[in-house]
Amino acid sequence: MRPATGQVVLALALGFVPAAADADIYSYTDRQGVRHFTNVSAVPGSRIVIRERPLPPGMPMLVRAPTRRWFPALLSQPLPRADATVYDGLIREIAGRYGVEYALVKAVIKAESDFDRTAVSRAGALGLMQLMPQTAAYHQVRNVFLPRDNIEGGCRHLRMLLDRYGGNLPLVVAAYNAGTQRVEDAGGVPPITETRENLARVLRYRAAYLAAASNVVAAGH
Repeated sequence: MRPATGQVVLALALGFVPAAADADIYSYTDRQGVRHFTNVSAVPGSRIVIRERPLPPGMPMLVRAPTRRWFPALLSQPLPRADATVYDGLIREIAGRYGVEYALVKAVIKAESDFDRTAVSRAGALGLMQLMPQTAAYHQVRNVFLPRDNIEGGCRHLRMLLDRYGGNLPLVVAAYNAGTQRVEDAGGVPPITETRENLARVLRYRAAYLAAASNVVAAGH
């Protein structure tokens, strides 16, 4: 029996990606009055602004969200167009270097900024992969509006989250959007409308990009 479209999307979307250490973020102001963010606590005059809470060793995070009504409903819409972009080569190169799935990285970019390298959100997230300033500083991103630098930082962050959550994509994407603190406080995908909708968008785009890649391979044979 051929599975329904919604079942195919759900299966593709929830596929696990193979499984960075936790660190605090500090801030300091230099002699010129410029404020910096860093993960190095030894800088004189620095103070902690974000404290990462590590997961207890050996404690798996289970996602309960997919069993709830809202999740299949958000994924049930038709797959979006698997559009090609000028950043495909860059995404493949950097994602491959960090062992992060190309379709996942492209889906995050599509959902977060729609490939607008100059995008700035109301919350202050920046560039293609919508990096918060603290996240960009932690991953040593020099120019958040330069596609290579931004995608590099985004892939590093996804790699860290994939390792943290053992490749559990719903948790990874939710943490990318809402932060690890909220995910771990909720014990899964937090009940935040924006985060749930973003999660559904990313997983649907990922499924579309995976399906497009499969069609290309099939056509080649």
